[in-house]
Parts: sequence; C-alpha cells; structure tokens
Amino acid sequence: MTPVKTEAWTVRIPVQPADPRPIWCQVEEGMRRLLVSGALAAGDPAPSIRELATELRINPATVSKAYQALVTTGLLEVRRGEGTFVSAAPPSIRKSEQARLIRQAATTFTSFAITHGADRQMVRAAVDSAWDDLGRQKRGSHE
Repeated sequence: MTPVKTEAWTVRIPVQPADPRPIWCQVEEGMRRLLVSGALAAGDPAPSIRELATELRINPATVSKAYQALVTTGLLEVRRGEGTFVSAAPPSIRKSEQARLIRQAATTFTSFAITHGADRQMVRAAVDSAWDDLGRQKRGSHE
C-alpha cells in the first residue's frame, strides 16, 4: 500500500547529485520534511524502498540507508510483512539529547551560511521563514 500523494516523490523529496551531502542524507531530510509538514502523518505507509528508489532514480540501498536512519530515530517503524510506516508517536528523547541534536544541526547550518557569505540577520530570517513554511504546510495538511 502506498500513501496518497498529490505530487511525485521526486518533487516531494528532491535529490540533487551536485549537493555535497550524501544522497541518503538528502532522502532522509526529505522524509523528515514530509513528516514535520504533516504530508505523512502517524500511521501512514511510507513509499516502499523499491518504489522510491525507482522514482528518484537512485539505488535501493541508498533509500534503505535513509529509512534505517529514520527507523533508528523512531520516526519510521517497520512492520514485518506489511511495510514501513510513520511511527504512531514521535520519538521521546531527553531534553539534553534534544538540545544536543538541535545545536549540532544549528552548527552545521551556521557553518554553511557563513561559508556562503550570509550574515546573522539573513540566517535568522531564513530560520524564521522555514519555521513559518513548515508550520503552514502542517496546518494545511489538516484542513
């Protein structure tokens, strides 16, 4: 069973070969965006590894690696014989671990921004815009 989709997975999970990040990281991030925005909700089936790999024109092992990372963090769950699904409840992590992960992501983003000539104001505006966009997408998926 495949989740209902309004647009191709290639649009919903863009993979850029020129991006310095490994493709499996891009797939993982794309799935995270779909989860955060509500495009994939708790209990929804995720696309099969084969389906997603075929549509994105990447190796199934690459999709499998991204899915494994999402399973390890508790965002996806595998049901033997049924497929991969969005976890019913978000993973629970300690506040200290949450803070560490957010700081790590912030450091990566800030490093990218600085090396591309962005200033603090531009970075804050980008974070605010992304926060608003994801919140808007999530609200829109529940209407």
